[in-house]
Amino acid sequence: MPTSHGERRKTRYKLKKSPRERGLSPISRAIQEFEIGQAVHIKLDPSVHRGMANPKFHGKTGKVIGQRGRAYIVAVRDGNAIKQAILYPEHLRPQV
Repeated sequence: MPTSHGERRKTRYKLKKSPRERGLSPISRAIQEFEIGQAVHIKLDPSVHRGMANPKFHGKTGKVIGQRGRAYIVAVRDGNAIKQAILYPEHLRPQV
């Protein structure tokens, strides 16, 4: 059987919630807002499939550079290159 090359492949442990976190995330996470230029941490929420960036950005920190509808465009350093990830606010945390 051929190997699946879907968006969530090789993420068995990366995109897994602990038993006490399982289920839907709180609504406050979906309605949070960020300013352009604000630093954010990318923590992908596996219970929300829409607006999820590539799993290689999980755990990275970036800067909000724009907004596209309800989603935010985040500039993230990937090696020497700067990539743009489009993420819903459920997958973002403000940097404290």
